[in-house]
Amino acid sequence: MIAALGTLVFLVTLWMLVVVGAAVLEESGAKIAAALKGKPLTRQIVAPVRLRTRVRVQQPMRATARWRAAA
Repeated sequence: MIAALGTLVFLVTLWMLVVVGAAVLEESGAKIAAALKGKPLTRQIVAPVRLRTRVRVQQPMRATARWRAAA
């Protein structure tokens, strides 16, 4: 039973390493490939875009002056 649990822990650890490695390659794979080729990485310059939105201010709800008891 201990061997089965040890194998399970090993496989989970291996799976986590693969997931983390894939995330690292996804994020910086282009930089690594450019470095291995010996070429500088050319980045695309993206200008920030501002979106104009109108803010709707809702009037606060006010209770009426007269209360009626529920019948």
